Formats: sequence, C-alpha cells, structure tokens
Amino acid sequence: MFTALLAFTGASGGLIRWATGFELAPLAMLTVMLGVILFLGCFMDQLSMMLLTAPIFFPLAKTLGFDLTWFGLIMLLALEIGYTTPPFGLLLFVMKGVAPPGTTMRDIYLAGMPFIACVLLLIALIIVFPPIATWLPAISH
Repeated sequence: MFTALLAFTGASGGLIRWATGFELAPLAMLTVMLGVILFLGCFMDQLSMMLLTAPIFFPLAKTLGFDLTWFGLIMLLALEIGYTTPPFGLLLFVMKGVAPPGTTMRDIYLAGMPFIACVLLLIALIIVFPPIATWLPAISH
C-alpha cells in the first residue's frame, strides 16, 4: 500500500530527485542508506524497516546504477544487523531469555557486538568485491 501510494503521488520520483540532488558519489549514498537502516534498526522491527525503506531505496539504487541483486543482499545484511542492534534488537531479548540468571542487558549488548562487527565486515567485503554477491545468480543467465 505504501509503495502504491508513493508511486501514485509521485513521491518516489521526488524523493529520488531530492536524494540525487546532493550529488554524492554512489558509494557515499550507499553509506547513507546503510546508516538509515542501521539507525532504524535501533527502534523498529525488520519488516517495518523493509516496508518503509524498500520503495525508496531500490528505485534510488537503480538510479545510481547499482546491481539490484548486490544491493538487495547488502540491505538484507543491514536489516539483519537490526536484529542485534541495541536497544530493541529482537535477538538481544532472545539471548536474555536463554542467558544464565544474573546476566545483565549490558553483558548481552557487549556479547552482540562481535556479531555486528562480522556482518559489517561482510558488507564491506561485498561492497569492495561485488562478485561475491553476483556470481551465483549470474550462473542462471
């Protein structure tokens, strides 16, 4: 519904023109989009973030010349980080539920940081080496 509303009102095109008006390099714009996803991950669940950002980010990514398979994988990994991002990451509460008694939320937040770092490293590798994300789908062509 949100996507249809954006398309019907022309807001999608307006948002894309506004975002490209900053004349940032495509990788800088990708960094901004990742930052938005990571920020939203602190406060929203992943489905809501995806429904809110996908109708804006995917047309913008296409305008910037990104491979949409590559971009989609990066966005999914960024959404995955949201599961572990304090203070509302769903995985943090799952970890609290299975943690030994006396484990504080601070301990759990700190325990999640290496996983966040690993996914951020994976995103960086995919940005630097796009074939990591695109070689398997390219086989079917």
